[in-house]
Amino acid sequence: MNNRDNQTEMDELASNNLSRRNLLRGAATGVAAIVAARMSSNAQAADAPQVLPIQGQPLQKWQDEKVVLKGQVNQSACKWCYGGFSIEQLAQNSAKMGLHGMDLVDPAAYPILKQYGLIASMTNSHPIDPGLNHPENHVKCLAAIRNSVEAAGAAGFPSVICFSGNRKGMSDEEGLKHCADALKQVVGLAEQKKVTICMELLNSKVNHPDYMCDRTEWGINLVKAVGSENFKLLYDIYHMQIMEGDVIATIKKHHEYFGHYHTGGVPGRNEIDDSQELNYAAIIKAILDTGYKGFLGQEFIPKRDPMTSLAQAARICDV
Repeated sequence: MNNRDNQTEMDELASNNLSRRNLLRGAATGVAAIVAARMSSNAQAADAPQVLPIQGQPLQKWQDEKVVLKGQVNQSACKWCYGGFSIEQLAQNSAKMGLHGMDLVDPAAYPILKQYGLIASMTNSHPIDPGLNHPENHVKCLAAIRNSVEAAGAAGFPSVICFSGNRKGMSDEEGLKHCADALKQVVGLAEQKKVTICMELLNSKVNHPDYMCDRTEWGINLVKAVGSENFKLLYDIYHMQIMEGDVIATIKKHHEYFGHYHTGGVPGRNEIDDSQELNYAAIIKAILDTGYKGFLGQEFIPKRDPMTSLAQAARICDV
């Protein structure tokens, strides 16, 4: 999270002893992110109410087995959501479940992921804020993006994340121009390395007040301004449900501008089962109907046993 995250988000993450803000800040300095261990998952599971999955059957603890059987969408786990697990532990469990990658990791994690047959489905670069919409940030942000594009390209990994940054009084029109000017300086390298740079759409209502790239239309206009197949949007389903709704209709209409997807239950950004308002099985089917071949990152904060919740989410999305 950036320093402007509101109290709602802080309350949401407090029980996990983990902050995406710190993870991304670490990425910007090139240091592999190390996060504090969360409270005991057994204690969390004991305190949390029993929740039924979408299939309507009692939730079963993950039994260290493969759960992705159809594999029509490439699934990955976002590292920052699982602070009690090392990258190696999460990689090992993800591979056993049948996931194909790990999201939001630094290049230092690449050797571990390769050891378990996974890829870095989304590589970190610069923080959420300061971002690309303010020219004074361009040198630092573009250096981080270039380093990540070089590393991802050398490893054969597909994507690098970037962010608009917060408005801070700037108009959206001016911010879009500055973002486009910055991205045009690095997208040629991305084309050369066969890497896609993705700017994440985030909500500014709950989690990221003042964030500029908070609407699909603004993001699409930026993609058009950059004018390269190697720059697209990370369409975060959780964030855009909060900002806009109409998730399936948006995906059907604008899928060509989306290079990556993230999940998350609404409200709360927790499990994606029937304890929340989104029908993820239907959403994933809509994504697949567009011909999408990229990655779907599981980016929710587990309230129960983390690996059981991840396995459940993987099953729900294995349509």
